[in-house]
Amino acid sequence: MAQLPSPAPSKSYTLYGSRGSGSAAVEAGLVRCGAAFRVVRASSWERDSAIDALARVNPLRQIPTLQLPDGSVLTESAAILIHLGLQFPSAGLLPEELAARAQAIRALVFIAANCYSAISVIDYPQRWCVNADADTRERIRRGTRRRLHLHWAMFAELFGAQPWFAVGAPAAPALLAAVVSKWGGSRAFLSKKQPAFHTRLLEIEQHPSVAAVFEQHWPAAA
Repeated sequence: MAQLPSPAPSKSYTLYGSRGSGSAAVEAGLVRCGAAFRVVRASSWERDSAIDALARVNPLRQIPTLQLPDGSVLTESAAILIHLGLQFPSAGLLPEELAARAQAIRALVFIAANCYSAISVIDYPQRWCVNADADTRERIRRGTRRRLHLHWAMFAELFGAQPWFAVGAPAAPALLAAVVSKWGGSRAFLSKKQPAFHTRLLEIEQHPSVAAVFEQHWPAAA
């Protein structure tokens, strides 16, 4: 029996995400790349969203999840932004020079491992301590926020002056930092402890390729 041909892959990306979530960084990255994409509203906390469709491509049901034009799936914000930076080198998401690119990748993974990961602990402390009462959950949150802010201070010292963090053409680490730093009281902390870096984050939000995306995700704060 002749086998039916497979459907032709789409030429655009499909981004599963939600307003005010980490998908904003990937959306801004796609805009900077000039890539065709559509956004599917999906998140585990929005029961009326496309959560079932998300689960079919990402069993963890986490966002952002990006379906590539060939039908394959990418998860994890840092991995997605690295892929886009390599796929669209002229967009400037990653530096061309190898040593600078290595540090940009380091910065992306630093955010993912040390900052982004802390947010789920703050949001869902009960996942990290069995039978935790209200007081225990609150102490977990306070300790995690303290650690999160320490990591952002380290990030500012390590990477804040890097050329690829320039306001003129925000690279992938700048996009991810601008999004993830919005959570856990990090912006208030940075405004006091790292004011120059805090100002840089605000300027990145106002870049023409970023501002429209942020306006959709944070209408009152963009």
